[in-house]
Amino acid sequence: MFKWLKKKKETGVKELPDLIALFSESKDFLQYEFPQNPQPFLIYYLKTMVDDNTLHRDIMPYIKKESVQTLEDLKAEVPIENIIITDDLQKINDGLLHGSVVIRPGKGGKECAIIKAPVNFTRNVSAPEVEFSVIGPKEAFVESLDNNVNLIRKRLPVENFKMKQIKIGKLSKTKVAVLYLEGIANEENVNTVIQRLEDIQIDQINDSSYLAQLISDNANSPFPQLIDTERPDRVASVLGEGKVAILADGSPLAIIGPTTLVEFFSAFEDYFLNWIIASAFRTIRFVAVLFSLLITPTYVAVLTYHYELIPKDLMATLISSRREIPMPPILEAIFLELAIELLREAGARLPTKVGQTIGIVGGIVIGTASVEAGLTSNVLLIFVALAALGSFTTPVYRMSNTIRLIRFPFLLFAHLWGLLGVVIAFCFMLIHLLRLTSLGRPILEPLYPLRIPDLKDALIRLPFSFQSKRPVQLQTENTIRFKGAQAKKKNDFDE
Repeated sequence: MFKWLKKKKETGVKELPDLIALFSESKDFLQYEFPQNPQPFLIYYLKTMVDDNTLHRDIMPYIKKESVQTLEDLKAEVPIENIIITDDLQKINDGLLHGSVVIRPGKGGKECAIIKAPVNFTRNVSAPEVEFSVIGPKEAFVESLDNNVNLIRKRLPVENFKMKQIKIGKLSKTKVAVLYLEGIANEENVNTVIQRLEDIQIDQINDSSYLAQLISDNANSPFPQLIDTERPDRVASVLGEGKVAILADGSPLAIIGPTTLVEFFSAFEDYFLNWIIASAFRTIRFVAVLFSLLITPTYVAVLTYHYELIPKDLMATLISSRREIPMPPILEAIFLELAIELLREAGARLPTKVGQTIGIVGGIVIGTASVEAGLTSNVLLIFVALAALGSFTTPVYRMSNTIRLIRFPFLLFAHLWGLLGVVIAFCFMLIHLLRLTSLGRPILEPLYPLRIPDLKDALIRLPFSFQSKRPVQLQTENTIRFKGAQAKKKNDFDE
């Protein structure tokens, strides 16, 4: 079909018969005359794009009526909204490609009626798979843009809920929606998102992940600068805070921004739990990520340069575990890290049941065999396994991948300069994060620049009654969410 469009551009189609001739090269393009009398109409449509029930129930019976003599009569009779009568070849072309039925009077004429009858194949709303939560709603986005907007609108039934739609992609012409709450979201953030989307020059957009890469502030950073989510309740929540959401037709993920680094370690289930428990879980995630990032490089640095830091009681255990290992600590660590990554990648690419088996059996077999063969120490095996578990605690999959990747530069620096190298690598990472932004906003907020009011929902989560104001870093037009003093009152009555 795209070949025809290119041919159309080269040959310069100027008449409707020429356009129909180009579409006729496809086997799924149908054209016929109906009915034979009293007034025949020429009908054109792509069979694979049109809903047969709509065609035979809502269009064909009305064409046979004797009162239907012109396209205006047909428009008045057919019970379908937004019927367009035009002679614009571009509109006719777009209508055919997007599932419309084009009807033309049999006696000739340039004008055609474009009647929308698209077929929509989409799966039903199901439970989240990536961001599953034990407590809370069990709805996830699907591949239909209209369905996804509906899931958000029913959670935000307010008149200032706004949606701007843009078509992106010279070939795919993907519908992209920008969602925000007027009067709450910062206009600068909204305009920044819309401008960046309109400036995109690309042939295809197959998923919202493309958009996240194309509009990010720094495309060369391994750290994600926008959060993708499959949960409608999370999108509705951040819209209420003043953020902007992006949906793409054909993608089950929404993009939200601007965002901060601490949000990548905050699960939305935290808001369904008591604030003390949620804060404890959030703290565990931060500690687990730091452990995952630093434990293996620290092992390599200590065994390579800093034996004096090892306690005497632990020294005997390390000596016995490394007594028959021929490789230096750096090669031993890289071997195990790569083995873990291979198992994880193999488990992700194989079918679910087979992948789980490979992950469990492969981990046990490779771990046991490598220790017995004298290739790795059992102490490092435990550290690498715990580091892998620590990276799994990150709620956002993209950040989990980043943690897995940057562990290798830390290993290299640890091998070259010991603990000093680990500190240097950490400083490089910190400098990069200090310069990184999300839609122009510093990604390290509220830690730097320090926003004390926003710390109530950063490293820990305080009760909802303390969160009466929207985040300062978003610079929203309406900063007040609710009256905090009244929220803390308990208006009990005497029995």
